[in-house]
Amino acid sequence: MNKSFSMTLSDNWKIQSSKEVTDQGEILSTDASLSTNWIPAKVPSTVLGTLVNNNTYSNPYFGENLKEIPTHLFKVPWWYTNSFELSEEQANNYASLNFDGINYKANVWLNGELIANSSDIDGAFRITSFDVSKQIKEGTNVLAIEVIPPKPGDFSIGFVDWNPSPPDGNMGIFRPVTLHLHGGVCLEKPFVMTQVDLDSLQAADVSISVEVKNYSDKTISGEIVGNIGSKSFGKKVTLAPNTKQEVSFLSSEFPALHFKEPKLWWPVQLGNPDLYDLELKFMESQEVLDETHTRFGIREIEDYWLNDIHRGYKVNGQKVLIKGAGWTDDMLLMDTDESIEAQVKYVKQMNLNCIRLEGFWGKDHKLYDLCDEYGILLMVGWSCHWEHEIHMGVPVNERFGGVYKPEDIAHVAQAWEDQLIWLRNHPSIFVWTVASDKVPITELEQKYIDTFAKYDPTRPYLNSTGGVGSDQHVIGSEDVISEISGSSGVKMLGPYAYTAPVYWFTDTQFGGAYGFNTETGPGAQVPQLESLKKMIPEEQLWPMGKSWDYHCGRYEFSDLSRFTTAIEERYGAPDSLEEFDKKAQAMNYELMRPMFEAFQVEKKKATGIVQWMLNAAWPKMYWQLYDYYLNPTAALYATQKACAPLNLIYNYGDNKIYAVNDHLYPVKDLMARIRVYSIESEILLDEQVTLNLEPDSSKSIYGLTELDGLTTTYFVDLRLYNTEQEEIGNNFYWLSTKEEVLDYDADLGPFAFHTPSKEYADFTQLNTLPIIELEEEHSFDRDGSNQQLEVVLKNNTEHIAFLINLKVVKKKNGELILPIFWDDNFLSLLPGEQRKLTATFEYDGEAQLNIEGWNLG
Repeated sequence: MNKSFSMTLSDNWKIQSSKEVTDQGEILSTDASLSTNWIPAKVPSTVLGTLVNNNTYSNPYFGENLKEIPTHLFKVPWWYTNSFELSEEQANNYASLNFDGINYKANVWLNGELIANSSDIDGAFRITSFDVSKQIKEGTNVLAIEVIPPKPGDFSIGFVDWNPSPPDGNMGIFRPVTLHLHGGVCLEKPFVMTQVDLDSLQAADVSISVEVKNYSDKTISGEIVGNIGSKSFGKKVTLAPNTKQEVSFLSSEFPALHFKEPKLWWPVQLGNPDLYDLELKFMESQEVLDETHTRFGIREIEDYWLNDIHRGYKVNGQKVLIKGAGWTDDMLLMDTDESIEAQVKYVKQMNLNCIRLEGFWGKDHKLYDLCDEYGILLMVGWSCHWEHEIHMGVPVNERFGGVYKPEDIAHVAQAWEDQLIWLRNHPSIFVWTVASDKVPITELEQKYIDTFAKYDPTRPYLNSTGGVGSDQHVIGSEDVISEISGSSGVKMLGPYAYTAPVYWFTDTQFGGAYGFNTETGPGAQVPQLESLKKMIPEEQLWPMGKSWDYHCGRYEFSDLSRFTTAIEERYGAPDSLEEFDKKAQAMNYELMRPMFEAFQVEKKKATGIVQWMLNAAWPKMYWQLYDYYLNPTAALYATQKACAPLNLIYNYGDNKIYAVNDHLYPVKDLMARIRVYSIESEILLDEQVTLNLEPDSSKSIYGLTELDGLTTTYFVDLRLYNTEQEEIGNNFYWLSTKEEVLDYDADLGPFAFHTPSKEYADFTQLNTLPIIELEEEHSFDRDGSNQQLEVVLKNNTEHIAFLINLKVVKKKNGELILPIFWDDNFLSLLPGEQRKLTATFEYDGEAQLNIEGWNLG
């Protein structure tokens, strides 16, 4: 008989403002009918997210609608109620009621009894559990939760300067509520540690620990039985009444936990992200009193130091150049499982291997589970939201941020412990980040260190995501150096706004390609036209109205002036929204690609790069590789190209061509073809170079020199071929003989958030490209709602087809089908060239291909 059963309380919730409710919790939790006419809800949810789902506020992300939602409604508590049924057998079990996340405080009643008050549930990142064995009953059980909103100074969820603050402050039950039934003994906090034989990678030892708690008033003896696939092990345990103990299983004691030829967990491109499933049961005779299931990966994480200054990371003994981008949840925490998976698939498509979470994001484990499955590394830790007065709403310590009072140190340290235990079994997490822009005060960092020693000694931690170069005070007036652990070995020196391609290859002072840049980027990435029309009122689309600025970032990033100035100076002023869209995507591509490529080229002195940001909490103009609607910007395909594991790269700093190999094995007998074209598509250079590439390497293979007939704007086409003369890589650049000149002396005030240009490159000749027609053939292959599109493009003209943009729409109404996964897009075709492309997507109806381009008729 199995007495273990978990019930996730996700449906059948109702919410209401306390201003509209006269009854108290002890009454509300005895009669489900009292909340019959309240607002239907699901959990996880925030209060405003629920109101939006019920059309109390429609389309809050359009235009400036968000401003119209009154914030005073969310300054008072809101009630959540739920009713659930239990059989007699279930009600006779022991039970724990678990809350993974409530923002911010709560009082909880079950069947008329107060089981937790706002001192017990206090803090968005506290995880709490309560024994409700005496409160549950057969039949209908009623739960009433009074959720108290966060206030300035609370350690709540925050979006920093990325977007407006949610009007409700994200108050609500934003993570799951579960009722766990068991037979008196509960298995809690299971943890799997793995140690890999790094010399051979052919053996590994697995260690398992679990906290076993006796909730009963009697002594219970039994056996903990574990299974990992066909491997079994067990240990007898006796528990005195109302006690707990930690039980460990070590490979030295249990040979089954020594793995020969283990299937290791590897990040994407380095191997398969293999996973194992652990099942633990507490058996009393033949009865299962409780059981747990944990998925884990066998892998080993280490850090290392480059020149004693810069920190890097190894997985299973192999150095990994971190290539990532920064994640945010939806502004109202309304992400779906489907949208999260689509975004992780985009990350893998872009050849990125990492997502940085500035904040413990996620409505549940879904994001973390998917990163485990797809082989995407995760940086996880606190946000800078608590480190600056402008975000916290109360004064902070300039060096340590908002956590410096003894009571706050204790609160945040406990919250960290809760989050670490909640997430530590995910193999994708390779580093904990205990601070962002600053360092923790010494007492707090010591508590973190103690927590790591007790609960997770398997990973490194960063005392800050800044540190190297912080004496330049780009962010903040204090050096980011810990009194305990010194420099973090990583840097946060920008840029965050428009930055020319040459910067990434030549800068040695700030954010350029050296060390580990934990957040950076070339600034705005404006969405494509279809998305702009979804987020901006028609009358404000062109000329640009004030809604454009509202959908930018905040503070220094509250408008597009730097982006639009660069377009006008480099590409020429657009005369229409359609022309702006075309030029914005060209610049999105052209600015994003060299950032990642510079770190690829400089493998020997760079250890990591994180684009700020990956995604969007709402429809916005800044910091995204795809937009809120999951519509890729050209920057997504630029990243995909830049991070290809085997490719050719143009170095804007020394005008040389580099070959890059990310693989852990050598690649031999390659041939590179290098061509230069004038703006008239006249070929000025056509050279071939044979080469071999060592594992995880980058090398210069050809230097471009001045050519006769070189026009102000010109093109460089790079192709890489294998021994069978098959094309295995390509890259296409538009360049200018007028070099961009960086202005390092520009006075940007106390926050030097980018290095502007004092002279811009000139791409205006792109406006003279002749209009041409392409030939194309395509076919759709459908399997239910899963579709694959194959397209063959042919350029039978004498001119380059520049920046071709392929879109798939619903035939019935022309609406874009998203998400969509192209193997390439925003590509250019040489005269006489033919290219085959594929895309996959889900859609139940008839789809249509639309082809656009800079100079397509």
